Amino acid sequence: MKLLQEKLSKYDAPQVAMAAGIYPYFRMIESDQDTEVTISGKKVLMFGSNAYLGLTNHPKVKEAAIEATKKYGTGCAGSRFLNGTLDLHIELENRLAEFVGKEEAIVYSTGFQVNLGVVSCLTGREDYILWDELDHASIIEGHRLSFSTKLKYKHNDMESLEKQLQKCAPDKVKLIVTDGVFSMEGDVAKLPEIIELAKKYNANVMVDEAHGIGVFGKCGRGTCDHFGVTKDVDLIMGTFSKSFASIGGFIAADSSIINYLRHHSRSYIFSASNTPAATAAAKAALEIMLNEPERLDNLWYLTNYALEGFRNMGCEIGNTSTPIIPLYIRDNNLTFLIVKELFEAGVFVNPVVSPAVASEDTLIRFSLMATHTKAQLDYALEAIQKVFKKYNIIK
Repeated sequence: MKLLQEKLSKYDAPQVAMAAGIYPYFRMIESDQDTEVTISGKKVLMFGSNAYLGLTNHPKVKEAAIEATKKYGTGCAGSRFLNGTLDLHIELENRLAEFVGKEEAIVYSTGFQVNLGVVSCLTGREDYILWDELDHASIIEGHRLSFSTKLKYKHNDMESLEKQLQKCAPDKVKLIVTDGVFSMEGDVAKLPEIIELAKKYNANVMVDEAHGIGVFGKCGRGTCDHFGVTKDVDLIMGTFSKSFASIGGFIAADSSIINYLRHHSRSYIFSASNTPAATAAAKAALEIMLNEPERLDNLWYLTNYALEGFRNMGCEIGNTSTPIIPLYIRDNNLTFLIVKELFEAGVFVNPVVSPAVASEDTLIRFSLMATHTKAQLDYALEAIQKVFKKYNIIK
């Protein structure tokens, strides 16, 4: 056996979980991504999706994707930098910039590539990147590729952030990068306080709005809009795989930043451009956000109802105030087992275990869509209460 195979063959955690019957990943969905899905012929309620506005099955989104494929074909066969820019890409970028309140925007093939390509190239060797310890993995991978000094601050801890800012040379670039809504814990960044510190120490701010757009702000414009700090945030990032019901991502900022990224961001320059279907679907979803505000209203009605239900049940849900609700289990194998039993009861939820979180912080991620019904939510709450009582997670 070659050395690489010999080394990697020792990794058997998935096989151990499979043998125990509790492996929870790569479950094959045989239907559309909706509030109810079919897996192995079994219908289950979907409470593990990021489609917060429930737009993946919206007729206008599907029709836009179909029509774009008919007109442009299935792919662009090249990068945006060379032969892969369509008028459709430019139209979407202009709409996104207007939507989030910035001068310009550019679209990447995935949200991960946005953070990877932006965070890695904006700052230089003598500059600084300051990041929240619970930032998304794509931000972490981005700053790993940067030659700048990286300074981690404690999660949502402004005293910790200020101590790190004090370590920075006053005349060098300081970029604070944070999630707007933290994807596993569901809590919200303290953006007004971050902006205050950024002004005090002459720092720039980048906000990842992957889980904020379609949830917070006027017509779902995100946490920056919600807090009224859009003008003070230098870069706003978003993804299409959540509320935009597509695949891809974008970064919006002033023209000087976007011009630099267009010509230096490697994951933008050297990746094939978004497919016509994905681009058109995202553009259609954006128009629906603007024209169907009742979706956002219903999402928040369900969110507040669920939060109250879990609190009354006695669940530990941390500091969430969003449609992302962490249900802390604090044990890897027990988390897997509970996910399995909930699936058998007809409720699909996601396990979040180490190394994604510390082993003592394992949780079940319960997430809502605007298209869930109250009856579906009541069923899920009842099933969770029953299973949690069985394993003494709640009294």
